[in-house]
Amino acid sequence: MVTTSPIIYPESDGLPMAENTIQFEWIVYIKKGLDWLFIDDPSVFVAGDLLWYPVEGDNKLRQAPDAMVVFDRPKGDRASYQQWLEDDTPPHVVFEVIAPGHTIPEMTRKFQFYERYGVEEYYIYDPDRASLGGFLRQDDRLEAIESMEAWVSPRLNVCFGLTPEGDLVLIRPNGQPFETYEQIAERAEQERSRADHERQRADQERQRADAAERRAQQAEAEVQRLKAQLQALGHNPNDATS
Repeated sequence: MVTTSPIIYPESDGLPMAENTIQFEWIVYIKKGLDWLFIDDPSVFVAGDLLWYPVEGDNKLRQAPDAMVVFDRPKGDRASYQQWLEDDTPPHVVFEVIAPGHTIPEMTRKFQFYERYGVEEYYIYDPDRASLGGFLRQDDRLEAIESMEAWVSPRLNVCFGLTPEGDLVLIRPNGQPFETYEQIAERAEQERSRADHERQRADQERQRADAAERRAQQAEAEVQRLKAQLQALGHNPNDATS
């Protein structure tokens, strides 16, 4: 009787997520921005640096895109993306951030992999060269997008661009840009400060109103005291001629 061992699909390829801090920051910017974009949609899966195995039984055939988006797949943690367990749905959108150590043959192999296994949109950003490229599936091929300036992703509905300094900019459908953690934290701090200021101003207004009410009550009490004194002296405080 011949027994076969189950095929193991490793969770790691032994390679680092990023080669340097710049590449890492841009990967996080893209991945977390995509998380934010689809936070309310339970049927969109977003991952970063997750091994994707497109063919069951082949644990050598794999890639780990810097970020990827899969539509019509549930959110949730995965050790790897095994396509045959995901209704045979390949990642629809893939991002790669170029680092100095990436070679042309390596990037060519990645492109061929994504083209062969069904990626619909493939975007490449090189922060060192301030360059942005993209490919869109036409039939069975990934065709280069002529210009990425103000390009809007058909799948993501996100607008692409570069700042004059060469930084990647991704704009959500509502016109709000993707943000870094620092930008989000700074905005949250500003909102907290503004809320504190509004709360302090409301407290001051309430204190002023309370003080005015106390003064009015004291004035009324003084009037009543004077009326009582006049009555004690035999005067009618309501009689203007007395």
